[in-house]
Amino acid sequence: MTTVTVPDLVLAPASGRRAELRSALVQLVRKPAFLIAVVYVLFVIISAFAPKLFTSWGPYDTYPEQAMQAPGAEHLFGTDVYGRDLWTRVLYGSPLTIKATLLALTIAAVAGLSIGIVSGFFGGRLDAILMRIVDVLLAIPGLLLALSIVTALGYGTLPVAIAVGIGIVPGFARTTRAEVLRVKTLPYVEAARAGGASWTRVLLRHILPNSWGPVAVLTVLDAGVAILAIASLSFLGFGAAPPAAEWGTLISDGRNYLVTSWWLSLLPGLFVAVLVLSLNHISKTLQELTR
Repeated sequence: MTTVTVPDLVLAPASGRRAELRSALVQLVRKPAFLIAVVYVLFVIISAFAPKLFTSWGPYDTYPEQAMQAPGAEHLFGTDVYGRDLWTRVLYGSPLTIKATLLALTIAAVAGLSIGIVSGFFGGRLDAILMRIVDVLLAIPGLLLALSIVTALGYGTLPVAIAVGIGIVPGFARTTRAEVLRVKTLPYVEAARAGGASWTRVLLRHILPNSWGPVAVLTVLDAGVAILAIASLSFLGFGAAPPAAEWGTLISDGRNYLVTSWWLSLLPGLFVAVLVLSLNHISKTLQELTR
């Protein structure tokens, strides 16, 4: 008769996770739409931190004689009312939006994970109190909540990022709590406890590593949500002050010229839309793999 020890039960999930990871990577490589989405997201990230690799124009260089030129070989996205290259301004506007998105996701992840872990792991009355607070936040539309917060904090990229981050905290808290509750009841967690592991060790070594999947998918999905929210607040005038180029600000600047110079709003809008759709496709694909 074969004897299975507690350490065998505890180590089994780790080896299983490695096999699942290899299988998932193989499946992802075979999805061309996923690879295209990843390449576009990587392009946006690289261009945000090294825009000079993709343009030779300056974001604030004005050429009045070239004002309102349509898209062409010299100016990929055309020029604005001051003759500035719109493609360059979109690329140089990426750092503000990308950094604001990363800050918003960091705030949401830290606060949401903390609330979800405490609520799901300890349960009881503390769980009930935290979840009622989360329910109240979920009852308020995220953009409306962010708009209220940024109105109180003031204008600028940093207040916008903080406001958007707080607005997406409830989703992280709910998802983390659900995963912690699920993993906490699995056999290898009970085996680890039976082997004498403390609850702290069980939490750090077994519950958290096996709860990251849905939370990672939500992070990618909420990156698109955060980009849209930040661009929307910038469009409304709560973002960085001119002449700084944010995506929402660029779209807003061209709305008065939609009939005569459609590219001023449409092309920056398409740039953002393709990024958000790419992030949504990546999150959907990852979600299918984690089921």
